[in-house]
Amino acid sequence: MRTSTAARTGQYAALLAYLGFLAFPFLWLVSIAFKPPRELASLHPTWIPEEPTLDNFRQAFDEQPLLRAGLNSLLAALGAAVIAVLIATPTAYVMARRRGRLAKAATGWVVVSQAFPFVLLIIPLFLVLKNLGLINSVPGLVMVYVVWSLPFALWMLAGYVRAVPRELEEAAAVDGAGRLRTLVSVTAPLLAPGIVATALFAFITAWNEFFFALVLLKTPEKQTLPVVLTHFIGAEGVADLGPLAAAAFLATLPSLVVFALIQRRITGGMLAGAVKS
Repeated sequence: MRTSTAARTGQYAALLAYLGFLAFPFLWLVSIAFKPPRELASLHPTWIPEEPTLDNFRQAFDEQPLLRAGLNSLLAALGAAVIAVLIATPTAYVMARRRGRLAKAATGWVVVSQAFPFVLLIIPLFLVLKNLGLINSVPGLVMVYVVWSLPFALWMLAGYVRAVPRELEEAAAVDGAGRLRTLVSVTAPLLAPGIVATALFAFITAWNEFFFALVLLKTPEKQTLPVVLTHFIGAEGVADLGPLAAAAFLATLPSLVVFALIQRRITGGMLAGAVKS
């Protein structure tokens, strides 16, 4: 009994330490965002601002077009998430249910494609988008994000499809449902947690992405939030710390809110509602 209690205590302590490690950067960011310049320059920084202020937020909005950049990021992230899910769901179903060479080749492509670094892809992508007239445009950026997130989305959804019992699809086939009807009416509802998790992955990946947006978007009106945040750093590498922290805090909120709203769907049971009434 003592050994079990000690092990459980150690597990909780390790979990708390890990959560503290993950939360430290965000909590420190929030602290800096509400500190006045005098406290930011202090040699003895404190966790809680002594004189909290909103001046950093006002200055951030005055210096940079955060609302417009946020809208660009939102459009790119939502577009990438929706298109990636629409493409990945039927494709992952075929990959998971078929056992031929094509399915194995597709699975191998999914694994290998994750090994390519950004730098090797940016030049071909730039040339393709230039020929399509999509350079310096949000639709072009959405296309890049879909291509980049699709392999992992396929691998993720294929695992969820394999967890769905074949017996449910066979029962639907006995009732006269075709392959498409079975996918839409039987399999897709059971894949809801996987679809939500995949959409969340694609959304957060696109929302936080910096390199492709920096290279492909040239005019300030089209730039996304991660690119605009770099404008708070001067030519000599000196950061305007207070406004930068305030803008970064605001840029972090949407992904946290999205995750908080749909986390129940992610942790929901895979086969909830599978029993036919």
